[in-house]
Amino acid sequence: MNLKELLAELKKHANPKSVAGMARFGINPNNTLGISIPTLRALAKKIGKDHQLAAELWQTGIHEARLLAGFIDDYKQVTERQMERWVKDFDSWDICDQVCSNLFDKTPLPYKKAKEWAVRKEEFVRRAGFVMMACLAVHDKKAPDEKFEPFFPLIKKYSTDERNFVKKAVNWALRQIGKRNKTLKAKALKLGEEIVKIDSPAAKWIARDAIRELKSRAI
Repeated sequence: MNLKELLAELKKHANPKSVAGMARFGINPNNTLGISIPTLRALAKKIGKDHQLAAELWQTGIHEARLLAGFIDDYKQVTERQMERWVKDFDSWDICDQVCSNLFDKTPLPYKKAKEWAVRKEEFVRRAGFVMMACLAVHDKKAPDEKFEPFFPLIKKYSTDERNFVKKAVNWALRQIGKRNKTLKAKALKLGEEIVKIDSPAAKWIARDAIRELKSRAI
């Protein structure tokens, strides 16, 4: 299936009513067709991995085309340059999260990019950094604790970012790292107790929510 055929297929599934619903959940409605993730995943399964087609889909700027690009791209062919180019285009939390969790965290660079992106000012670039931390905590089962401990100072420093999509990602990173094992749970809870003392509404929300969840779960 080439780009022209694929775009025609996407437009068949367009649902303007869904776009309005997606907007209520904070998804950017610009260049959005209103196609569900299950529909896109089913289409991705039919296509298979195709690095060139993924690049062409991304260039269209269409919301669902970019989601699909993240599903079909071959992580073995993804370069650092591509990661930097795509992360600058992130304009919605769902594209950020899906690309990070389905593609970027499988490359050889996720730990490096998590730290680099977390300190950047752009809202969705910073979110990507913390989303990457959360995804690695879930997906990289064999990683030692030492791979995650460098994330703690970044979580603390940027817990004061009041932007909704950033603070939710910081919270997510703290919770997921704390769920890995008892040692990281103890360290995440200790960090949460430090963060809750910071004079910032975002920091207090991040810490209280993470502490509540981690204390309620048996690790």
